[in-house]
Parts: sequence; structure tokens; C-alpha cells
Amino acid sequence: MRPLKVFIIAGEPSGDKLGGNLMKGLQSLTDGAIEFQGVGGEMMQAAGLQSLFPMSDLSIMGLLEVIPAIPKLKKRIKQTTDAAIMMDADVFITIDSPDFCLRVGKKLRLAKPNQYSIHYVAPSVWAWRPERAAKMAKTVDHVLALLPFEPMYMEHEGMTCDFVGHPAVNEERPTKEEVKQVLTDLNLSPSDDIISILPGSRKSEINRLLPIYKEAIIDILKQHPDVKFILPAARPVLNLIQEQLENTDLPITILDPSEFDPVIAEQRKRAVYTASQLAIATSGTIALDLAKQRCPMVIAYRASWMTERAVKRLAQTDRANLINIITDSYVVPELLFNKCTPDAVAKSVLDILNDESTRNAQVAACDHAMKQLGEGHENPGLRSALSVMNAIQANQSDA
Repeated sequence: MRPLKVFIIAGEPSGDKLGGNLMKGLQSLTDGAIEFQGVGGEMMQAAGLQSLFPMSDLSIMGLLEVIPAIPKLKKRIKQTTDAAIMMDADVFITIDSPDFCLRVGKKLRLAKPNQYSIHYVAPSVWAWRPERAAKMAKTVDHVLALLPFEPMYMEHEGMTCDFVGHPAVNEERPTKEEVKQVLTDLNLSPSDDIISILPGSRKSEINRLLPIYKEAIIDILKQHPDVKFILPAARPVLNLIQEQLENTDLPITILDPSEFDPVIAEQRKRAVYTASQLAIATSGTIALDLAKQRCPMVIAYRASWMTERAVKRLAQTDRANLINIITDSYVVPELLFNKCTPDAVAKSVLDILNDESTRNAQVAACDHAMKQLGEGHENPGLRSALSVMNAIQANQSDA
């Protein structure tokens, strides 16, 4: 029996993590009789993928950020499409990053109309730009959804869709010994009051958010001078973060991921979240990683003026954080766009530090959200792999 041939693409670290777990699940279900080609980062490469080019070439966000990168993106789209055509895969899987992935999918569908296509991470059509589902249905056959209320939006447009659980629910919670070891490595103690600083994984996010966070830290230290700050850096922006913190005397310790393999680096980040009283985090999937460790948070975001204007005009909801959306609350402070100032960040942090009931309300909301997202059920990596295999089988039966 020939191996299952899978062409798989991820365009940013969160998608790379999803892809790595999906690949492991598929390897388990096929007893290793599987062949992968495509684009991915460290997690997918650790699972056996040889990436066509560095995934970091695709980690671009925001309208103004994309424009200068258009020539390179066009080149990568053609390169990826050509490789997918050449492989003649049983299934073409794209993971999030729709600006890149769906363009490749569109070109591939034109070249190979019968290519079966699966997209992992449903677009947030319930939040903004609902027309994206219909557009995606032109090139995607099946969707793997992270949120339990998303399948109906995809199925309404003619795609099949399974809720496979959010990967955050499967992250292990570190032991006290693991937390202590990481803090010891950083010359800190479990008795220290710690705040995690999470400025993002893209250069544009670091450049916009980290200066705001640094100013907020100055105000926080005026009330809580003994607080220590840990910044778990994303590998693609490690050098940029080091440059921005090089001449500061703020008590910020960088958690350097480059000293460890990707799996250990992720475990160390989770230990830091568990040790933290709270986190200041750039809006994104990191919120659920923090929620899994029951770490309260303040969520912030800035983008280019053009991107901010577009989002405000097209948004279908007044909440961006999934904890707030799932629990139908405003328990997590969201400081987005012009609300994201050093003063506002500092005030929100101090509200949590100074009021135990505020902190407890967030922890309870995180607990509820994680259960809604599949905590306590089957591994999302395996659930997504089962969904892929069942979808392929159903498609072959219909052919």
C-alpha cells in the first residue's frame, strides 16, 4: 500500500504548532505510511517536514506591512503552488494564514480542479468579514474548526466542517518542580511577584507594542517596585527584542528559546505563565495559552492606521479576546488600537494586582472557556487527524 501523500502549509508560529500536532496525529493513524511536503516552521520540521523555504517569509500582518512584501509573497505563492502540483497529493492542507494559503489554494484549484483541499482554522466570520466563508468555499472542501460554534458558518457555505478542539486545551500544566527550575535558571524565585510580557511574534508587533509595554512597566513599578518581568521571546523576533531591551534598566528577563529545542522551549514558556501573577499580552492565540495555565491577562493591540481603520469598519463584534467571547463577558481587559496606551495598560495591570476578586474572576472565566474548547476530551492533534482521514475517505467514496 502506497504512503498517503500530504501537502501541508503553515505561515506563522501558531499554525506551525497546529501543523506539528496534526502531522504527529496523521503519522499515528497511518502507522508512519505517510509522506509530507510543504511549508512549515520548527514544530512541523520536527515532525518530519522539509520546508520549501523559511516560514518566516510569510509571517506578515497588516495592510501596510504586506504591501512592501508583495513581490516576495508572489514568488513564494508560485513556488508553493508549483511544488503542490508536482507532488500530486492525496490532500492539500492549509493552516490559518489565509492571505497566503488561500491564494495558493486558488491557483492550485485552477491547475488541478479535483485536488481535495482542507483548511485548518476557520476564519472568524462571526467577528468580521462574514463574506470570507463563501470566498473560501471556492477552493476549500473541508474545514477543521477550533471553536465549537464555527461549523455552522462553514457548512452554510457548502463546506464540511468538524470542531476538533483548540490546541491550547492539550497543553500540559507544568509541575511545581518544573516551574521552580525555570525560575532558578532565570535567577528568580517562586516567591517573586512575576508578570509575563508577551509583545507578539511579528516584527511589526514588537515595534509597536514593546515600547508601550516598557512605558507601562515604569508606572507599574511605582506601586509595585519588587515585581519582576519575564519576556518569553518568539524565536523569529528574538534579536529585535534583545535590541529594544539592550539599554534599558527595567527588570525584564528574556526567556531565550534558542537555547532549547522547540518542545522544551514551549514547556519553559508554560512554566513562566504558571509562575506569573498575570500577563501583558498582544492580542492573538496567546490568550488561550495563558488561559490554559489559568494566568490572568491584559490584552493589547496596535496596528497601522490603515489596518486599524479597516478592522473598526468591518468588525461584527465589540470583543476580540476569545475568553470574553466564549464566556459572553468583558472580564479580560482589551486595550485595542487608540485605547492601547502606556497609562491604560498600567491601570489594567494594577487593577488585577491590587484586587484579588478581579484576578479570581479571570481565573474562573479561563476555567470555563477551556472546558468549552474541549479540555478533558481527546487530544486536538489526534481529533484533527481523524477528521482529515475521515474527510479523505468520504471524498474518495464519493468520487
